[in-house]
Amino acid sequence: MLSKQEKELIVEIWTGLTPVADTIGAEALLRMLTSFPGTKTYFAHLDITPRSAYLLAHGQKIVLALADASKDMGNLMTNLGPLQTYHAYQLRIHPTNFKLLSYCMLVTLACYMGQKFTPVSHAAMDKYLSAFSAVLGEKFR
Repeated sequence: MLSKQEKELIVEIWTGLTPVADTIGAEALLRMLTSFPGTKTYFAHLDITPRSAYLLAHGQKIVLALADASKDMGNLMTNLGPLQTYHAYQLRIHPTNFKLLSYCMLVTLACYMGQKFTPVSHAAMDKYLSAFSAVLGEKFR
């Protein structure tokens, strides 16, 4: 699905963003919670105000998981297995929510990266986030 150049570009983007993982992740999460209020049901008992400690911590986990998984895109199913099981069976996150977060992550990356988020970067990242979302949502029942 992804060319060698696209894979390298994705790894480069995520590697560059890991120092600001909490900021990027929190912004994408907040964008999702604001744009798609139904997603708040999973976070109703938590402080999801802008720049809250929870939002920053969870956002960082998301970005670091995306960055880590990008290093071995050929084995997403295996590498994301524990996250897949946790989100499907314990948290019971509906797969649509992963797609919504992916959309919001793309917008956040475009805002944060500006001119560096080229059409080629956007297309590659969209493919990667789609694959990531599909894997995370696959076990949901």
